[in-house]
Amino acid sequence: MAKNKFHDGPGPSQRQLRVGELIRRTLSDVLMRGDIHDPELNRLSVTVGEVRISPDLKVATAYVLPLGGEGQEDVVALLARNKGELRRIIGKKLELKYAPDLRFRIDETFDKMDETRRLFEQDNVRRDVEG
Repeated sequence: MAKNKFHDGPGPSQRQLRVGELIRRTLSDVLMRGDIHDPELNRLSVTVGEVRISPDLKVATAYVLPLGGEGQEDVVALLARNKGELRRIIGKKLELKYAPDLRFRIDETFDKMDETRRLFEQDNVRRDVEG
């Protein structure tokens, strides 16, 4: 297999980042408009925080969170149940050669940010940072 001369690091390539962001925007738009034929999914507000795509662009993992953070597992199950329709819509809107297989995971970024804020508010940490 040939080495990619434009990307040597362990992180995603520019192409992966670009396609992931396009899928994230399209997925967010589809969920916001309620273009899916599932009334249970259409009544929910879902935030798509990030989409990571595999190097071969065949698998896209969307990190999602329902508004308010409640019913997270239900949202993942609903999205997984409708992934065929979502995949078809994304493939059509983005005109990709292959529409990637969609996988859904809970976005834990907000929880990590809250924990980081809590740590920075501690007296001993604040003293070290300011000192």
